[in-house]
Amino acid sequence: MPALSRRDFLRAGLSAGALGMTSSFPLTAAKDAATEWVTLGKSGVSVTRLAFGTGSNGGRVQRQLGQEEFTRLVRYAYDRGIRFFETAESYREMHQMLGIALKGIPRDTYRLMTKVTTRQGTDPQAKIDELRKLSNTEYFDIALLHWQHTATWPQDTVRWQDGLQEAEVRKAVIAHGASVHGLPALRRFPGNQWLQVALFRTNHNGTRMDAEDYNTNGPGDVKEVLSHVTQVAKEGIGVIGMKLIGEGAFTSREDRQKAMRFAFRRAGVQSVTVGYKNTAEIDEAIENLNLALA
Repeated sequence: MPALSRRDFLRAGLSAGALGMTSSFPLTAAKDAATEWVTLGKSGVSVTRLAFGTGSNGGRVQRQLGQEEFTRLVRYAYDRGIRFFETAESYREMHQMLGIALKGIPRDTYRLMTKVTTRQGTDPQAKIDELRKLSNTEYFDIALLHWQHTATWPQDTVRWQDGLQEAEVRKAVIAHGASVHGLPALRRFPGNQWLQVALFRTNHNGTRMDAEDYNTNGPGDVKEVLSHVTQVAKEGIGVIGMKLIGEGAFTSREDRQKAMRFAFRRAGVQSVTVGYKNTAEIDEAIENLNLALA
């Protein structure tokens, strides 16, 4: 089937499939703003403002907790009202660890986001199914193309874009999008008709944010990043922030609070993902976000 007609077919079937998966979800607004449910743009997927990330140092921080302690931490976050959990193929064992940690919790009470590595020669459907099995879930609420870092990513990943849409037709995925690293890739996000959800690096001083070199150790261009993020949000794409503590660089609570305020008050994100290694960090993140939204 030619690429164009296949895409037309996929678009025709997605709306009904997505609505069928989401309409029965019982969402109750939490008392704290940090754990309030919000809808990500026009995606139709609702998540809590604060997410539980599993990719601190590529997931090493969470893996080193061990399954028992990690499960305790996930359950603590869930009980505090964090109902949005995210992981990635590149975080190694984290799909499986997260699936074990969430086992027995009603699936319609939380949201799950995965990120797939867009390798050549990999079947997108087989990869989604592999990750679903590891995560002990019938579907992912969101699946993102991970680590898009070149200006040509929209052309280079057409097969993966179609693959995620095919997964939506068969209800293995509800919504799709991409995560970005570097300004050349980020400049291709505004105006992109395929995107439903976008994951950006954002904080107040540019630490580990996007620059011309996607892998720079220097500061990112906060002004340009902000311009693209706000434009994407205006276009109805769901916006999620990451690197809220500068990949662990922000050792002062003042900086962590500034980053949270920047993400919601300036960048206009709808949700943020933060990695945790203990319950105190969960409590602080909730309080910091509540203060940012007050």
